[in-house]
Amino acid sequence: FKSFGIDLAVDVVRLIAGKELFPSLSSCNFVMSCLVKAGRFRESYQVFGVLRKGVRPDVYLFTTAVNALCKDGKVNDAMSVLSEMEEVGVLPNVVTYNNVIHGLCKIRDLDKAFIFKEKMIKKGLKPSLVTYSVLINGCLKMEKYDEAGSVLSEMTANGFDPNEVVYNTLINGYCKMGDMKKALSVRDDMSSKGLNPNSVTLNTLIKGFCSANQMDQAEKILEEMLSLGLNINAGSFTSVIHWLCKCSKMESALRFVNEMLLRDLRPNDSLLTTVVSGLCKHGKHSEAVNLWFKLLERRISPNIVTSNALIHGLCESGNVGEAIKILKEMIEKGFHLDRITYNTLISWHCKEARFEEGFRLSEEMVKQGISPDTLTYTSLIKGLCKKGKMDEAVLLLDKCKFQGLTPDAYTYGVLIEGFCKNDEIQKGKDVFNELVDKNMEVNSFIYNTLIRAYSTLGDMTESVRLFNDMKSKGIQPTSETFSSLIHGYSNNGCVEDAKILIDKMREDGLSPNVVCYTALIKGYCKMGQMDKVEMSKFGINPNKITYTVMIDGYCKIGQTEVAAKILGEMERNGIIPDVVTYNALANGFTKEEKIEKALQLFNDMSRRGNATRPVLVMEVFEGTCSNSSICFCDLESSSSQTATNVLVLFHLAFIKLKTAHNFEYYYFLK
Repeated sequence: FKSFGIDLAVDVVRLIAGKELFPSLSSCNFVMSCLVKAGRFRESYQVFGVLRKGVRPDVYLFTTAVNALCKDGKVNDAMSVLSEMEEVGVLPNVVTYNNVIHGLCKIRDLDKAFIFKEKMIKKGLKPSLVTYSVLINGCLKMEKYDEAGSVLSEMTANGFDPNEVVYNTLINGYCKMGDMKKALSVRDDMSSKGLNPNSVTLNTLIKGFCSANQMDQAEKILEEMLSLGLNINAGSFTSVIHWLCKCSKMESALRFVNEMLLRDLRPNDSLLTTVVSGLCKHGKHSEAVNLWFKLLERRISPNIVTSNALIHGLCESGNVGEAIKILKEMIEKGFHLDRITYNTLISWHCKEARFEEGFRLSEEMVKQGISPDTLTYTSLIKGLCKKGKMDEAVLLLDKCKFQGLTPDAYTYGVLIEGFCKNDEIQKGKDVFNELVDKNMEVNSFIYNTLIRAYSTLGDMTESVRLFNDMKSKGIQPTSETFSSLIHGYSNNGCVEDAKILIDKMREDGLSPNVVCYTALIKGYCKMGQMDKVEMSKFGINPNKITYTVMIDGYCKIGQTEVAAKILGEMERNGIIPDVVTYNALANGFTKEEKIEKALQLFNDMSRRGNATRPVLVMEVFEGTCSNSSICFCDLESSSSQTATNVLVLFHLAFIKLKTAHNFEYYYFLK
């Protein structure tokens, strides 16, 4: 039969059986085995039925028939054949039982599978490695992990050493269950048996730790795999890198991305975008750019979302030159650019009042076949507003409408903000009224813009009217809304009204920030009510402006020693005073004729690299002698050394003042 094809062999068997002639038992076993190996299970047990008419099956022929029936899902028939074997005096062997146990596990009848294992033992047969492996797999598929563990213990107790497949299967089961402690215990047991965990083992553990949100453990396993030089799949890298980015561990994330590239594994687009965004967010812009170019070198084209994330990050950091370089590279490489790419660059240029470059990019955008959208026009309008070109901004808004685009609330808000910042508040209010008349959307940005403008102007009546109108339309005031009103009231001397607003903020679920409290403190300082400005009363961390306002307030009521202590506290808290802070205190010292302290303050300013302002030096002289005069040219732009020289000459002039009431002192700088 070996010289014939299987089909011909089967035909011959059927033909001669019809004549009550049968091949030898070994030939029968061969034909049956070939059919099973070919996956022709039904045909196999059909041939078995034919052969039984004239051949007394042995254990091998019965076992092959049982195997065929089990693999075809006819497990009950297989058990019947096994019973028949015993009835005719043919004792099933371990392989026969293993086939039935495997079949029962496949149909998820574990109870019967274990019964057959016990039956096998009672018959004097010892379970084999295959028996235990089949039962462990069956338990795991039904998520009966504890039972699987028990089988493993029995297996080792009976002298069988599980192989990597058994251990890996069990580890995978515990990982799916989320029991990582047991998964690691199995891994340790595996190692104690002299089996080194392989790539499958460790990739499985990484996946399990990721699912259990034990990412630090996943990272350790990944490091272990790298040190062992094992193959790591892309999924293991991806899961760990995503987590590292989420935890702001960008150096490790970038290192693993580079490891992926070294192994010719392509990070997916989502992962690359996450890494590039994370690097930019944490100030690692050069690393993000290097990664982008490294991808190109390896012929991995970052998609438009990743590239846009890089351009956005570079623009946010002010590194627009590098962003333009990326854009040019994208065009040269034939990248499909989209509006987001150009809008990001246009927005940055216009935000920095470089509207000419913004318009140039919009023209290039059109050449690339990309039509400007509302966001494009809004950015350009913002650029014009920043330069005070309000007429051109209005014309551009009209062009936006003519192009069939619908400006949104933010677009109008930008225009209103432009009018307000260019001292044309009424025009801004007219645009607002037009929106209201046309029942168009008016959002908190627009209201905040107008409230800030009127509060700065001191028109609190209109500010409050807008505030109430805002609430009546269901638009919730923001911290910025309250901050503007608090500034307005404080500047107008209505500090108690400002204090009421602070309390109102809390009622509305908003936390007053340092800006709000600084405005309130400034109001108290203007009124000389310094007893109400202590930080502890407000429970905030003051910033540089807060400290400067307080120093100025104490100086104005003649309490320069308290002001000096506040300066010391400011420095101890790591906040560096600027020239405005020093000026406030120096002015206080001179008014109290504490010239030595003013001079010492100038020395401190010089040592810290702060430029001495001409107006301040003049004030110090005026504080000592009303008839004195001094001329300075371009002192503010001078070097620290020049400022120090000025202080020396200033001190000499002060000494001269002690001997002569009237003098004139000239000091010219370059």
